[in-house]
Amino acid sequence: MKLDKERVLPIIKAALKEDIGKGDITTQALVGKFQSGGAAIVAKEDCVVCGLQVAEWTMAQIDYSVRFKPNCDDGVLVGARKELAFLEGRVASILRAERTMLNFLSFLSAIATRTKKFVDKAKPYGVKVMDTRKTLPLLRYLEKYAVAAGGGSNHRMGLYDQALIKDNHIKALGSMANGQGAKMSLMDMVRTVRNKSLKGTVVEIEVGTIAEFEEVLPAKPDIIMLDNMSPSDIRACVEVRKMAKFKPLLEASGGINLDNIESYAKTGIEMISAGSLTASVKSIDISLETA
Repeated sequence: MKLDKERVLPIIKAALKEDIGKGDITTQALVGKFQSGGAAIVAKEDCVVCGLQVAEWTMAQIDYSVRFKPNCDDGVLVGARKELAFLEGRVASILRAERTMLNFLSFLSAIATRTKKFVDKAKPYGVKVMDTRKTLPLLRYLEKYAVAAGGGSNHRMGLYDQALIKDNHIKALGSMANGQGAKMSLMDMVRTVRNKSLKGTVVEIEVGTIAEFEEVLPAKPDIIMLDNMSPSDIRACVEVRKMAKFKPLLEASGGINLDNIESYAKTGIEMISAGSLTASVKSIDISLETA
């Protein structure tokens, strides 16, 4: 996944405005306007690096004359004390950009690092690890970029690029029997979404039991999400699929973590989605050290 600069710049500009406001009063008081120097961005712990391009664009928004030299690429696993980039130019400009650059790097590297841990456990079984929509408002594009940098795969970016019939859709449509219209079956929901969507739209539906899986299979959804099901129940669904004429992709989701991911990956499914790739990550310790 390559970053689209036009999508990232508004995020960077908003972050800089939030931090700098009317000006960096401390730096303005202490550092000469044309004082030059260098600084290194250093990882303080092992991590998968992510966000160097964002950091470089952030620096350029403050002062395009500051030289930003990355020493590795996004997606690379580095050890503690690794120098990720070196900056050279006006010290005042570097200090103004410092915290925003580090915030992006620390946050995105944390997502990439966590994702790689999931991917490493699922890879031997040929299972993709995917993200979800559990992201911070306005930062989803960057967070999904970080998942890709960690070796993961992106699920839908939003509500607009893939159909996913979730449990709340199913519950809401089930209530239509209360005088609001005819109750829809799972098969009806899949077929209705398919008929009303643009040709080629991926249609996925979430089920929570083996019975629901068997019910919806004849509707031929592209993907069936097996939500909060045990590995044994998922294996049963895999066996049912083997006997079916139509074989949708299977995705496991709900409560999957580093301790149990292998038990799910062994079941014969193609995909695992985990909200924890992006939700509540602990930022990587990355600092800027002036020369």
